[in-house]
Amino acid sequence: MCTVILLRRPDHPWPILLGANRDEMLNRPWKAPARHWPDRADVVAGLDELAGGTWMGINENGVVACILNRHGSLGPAPNKRSRGELVLEALDHPDAIDAAKALSTIDPNAYRPFNLIIADNRDAWWLKLTAIGQETGAGVRVEKIPPGLSMFTAGERNDTTDGRITGYLPAFESAAPPDPDTDDWAAWQALLGSRDGEAPRAMNFSTSSGFGTSSASLVALPSVAAVHAKPPKRPIWLFAAGRPDTAPFQPVAL
Repeated sequence: MCTVILLRRPDHPWPILLGANRDEMLNRPWKAPARHWPDRADVVAGLDELAGGTWMGINENGVVACILNRHGSLGPAPNKRSRGELVLEALDHPDAIDAAKALSTIDPNAYRPFNLIIADNRDAWWLKLTAIGQETGAGVRVEKIPPGLSMFTAGERNDTTDGRITGYLPAFESAAPPDPDTDDWAAWQALLGSRDGEAPRAMNFSTSSGFGTSSASLVALPSVAAVHAKPPKRPIWLFAAGRPDTAPFQPVAL
């Protein structure tokens, strides 16, 4: 059960702040974010070596996308495409809205259920495919993510039935948001690394079955004005290549 925290501030110099923990079988091979795809030279993303896709990435236009499994759909399934392909397909587009429109028309029977978050410095979108949607042949639902703080795991946005969200959403709401201009990410780093609570309700955990938090990310997207300022500001991605309470957050080359 991965986690994404998204703070939208439309009139701020940094309108998108995103924090994410990836939860996966810890023996599933992967590579840290880089330009792994020769046919997608403008995409920086983590590489899932098992399925060939990614859980999170960003492109040269400042579009960021990440995928989460929904409840009861961990891992691959026969005759289903990898959900990690959807992130790469989203990053083929120059704007979040174009990506959301394009992916809203995918065949819902080709994938296991997912939550897909797509954002740029103008807006952010949540695409979801539920198990019920697949069974009935319904398509992907697309919702614009409102300003403010949103938290996603394996269910609905800010889901009050999810123990991790009810435990940590108030903490993120009261925490000082990251300040990329002063390189202050401390409060969100601490929350992403928190092991408070029983697994898997803790933000950062490991279990005897080998399932746990394998990496973490912090992303900031600059505003349109900041991108065109002199000097221009660039997106920032900090990546922890391991459990975020022990692995350092290092800048990703974008």
